[in-house]
Amino acid sequence: MPGDNAAPLSVGELAAKLKRVVETEFGHVRLRGEISGYKRVASGHAYLSLKDDGAVIDGVIWKGQVNMLPFQPQDGIEVIATGRITTYPGRSKYQIIIERMELAGEGALMALLEKLKAKLAGEGLFETTRKKRLPYLPRVIGVVTSPTGAVIRDIIHRLEDRCPSHVIVWPVKVQGEGSAAEVAAAIRGFDAIPPGGPVARPDLVIVARGGGSIEDLWSFNEEVVVRAIADCSIPIISAVGHETDTTLADYAADLRAPTPTAAAEMAVPVLADLRLTIASHGQRTEKCVRRYHERNRERLDALVRVIPKRDALLGPQRQRADDLGARLDRGLERRVTVSRGQLDRSAGALRPAVLERQLEGARDRLDRTWRLAQSLNPDALLDRGYVRVTARPGGETLVSGVAARAAGAVTLHFRDGAIDAKVERAGGKAYDRKPEPAQPDLF
Repeated sequence: MPGDNAAPLSVGELAAKLKRVVETEFGHVRLRGEISGYKRVASGHAYLSLKDDGAVIDGVIWKGQVNMLPFQPQDGIEVIATGRITTYPGRSKYQIIIERMELAGEGALMALLEKLKAKLAGEGLFETTRKKRLPYLPRVIGVVTSPTGAVIRDIIHRLEDRCPSHVIVWPVKVQGEGSAAEVAAAIRGFDAIPPGGPVARPDLVIVARGGGSIEDLWSFNEEVVVRAIADCSIPIISAVGHETDTTLADYAADLRAPTPTAAAEMAVPVLADLRLTIASHGQRTEKCVRRYHERNRERLDALVRVIPKRDALLGPQRQRADDLGARLDRGLERRVTVSRGQLDRSAGALRPAVLERQLEGARDRLDRTWRLAQSLNPDALLDRGYVRVTARPGGETLVSGVAARAAGAVTLHFRDGAIDAKVERAGGKAYDRKPEPAQPDLF
């Protein structure tokens, strides 16, 4: 208006003044409302709205506070949020920066519990087919509990009374912020121990906590704990709270114990009873063996009575052996007699006079053969002035002039040596000497 001397504010200046006023006036507030539109983004921060019958306010939980929440926020759960009110100039709205969050009473807790129970049951985490049988006599027992409470002392004392066992305690917080993550990590840690390593792998795990309110036991209703129990390959006994207390961990475990002390009783048998059972089994085994031995002795005696006597069984065989022995003697005598006759006949054929005549006849035949061989030797005529002509090379004997002229070079064999010669043509006619007639066989 004319005369108005108020300086105009920029939008940013107004937003900053509003932000200071709101944060100064509402620096610390506690709001009760129902969660709506809960969403956790990739950065780790969570965004939601708190509403009641008349209004809605947006809320932000930074990453560090989200990890410290004692439960997992879900839509429809009534909570009490503690934080500070601030504005977001980029959208001209106010919101609450949530620093802590708790469930608004037992009704909200039960509603959240039933919702989570239905979800996990729908995935089959509570099915009886997933349950594993507990070992009868575990050598190593892992216990997930607080190291300072009475629970661990009760478990160890009960184990010592019944059957002393090797116990490994994984200390954890059993309530409050971060307790659910510690319990889940302990269960997964026991399951990750390799067999035969430096740390003994448990044959059985007990997850235990003393009694308390539903808020005190809430860590064992958390989804992270339930999934760790369901995924564990080692059998687990859940012993959380008193007999009337029930958590989702009880549904996921392979066996639920009403108390931690009862869990120790379920884990191992009574040593005295075990010894008595073993002794009883030993006595029964001894009786069975004795009865079996006696029964077999009676059966053997019965068989002995019906088995024929030794003489009755061996008599015919002995008689047969005697008969065969006699026949063998006669056969040997007959064989010796026959062989002696054959030897006599052969000895008569080998008399010296007969052998001498055979030797003289063989000597005569050998002499005749040698005389014939001497007469057929071609070099025998060389002593009488004859010459034997052979072709050169080759060495075959030449018996005609035609063959000598064809050979050209010849060798002349005399009585006292050989001379090489060359054949030249002559005017005369070749003379072919007829071979001498063969000598008659002197044999």
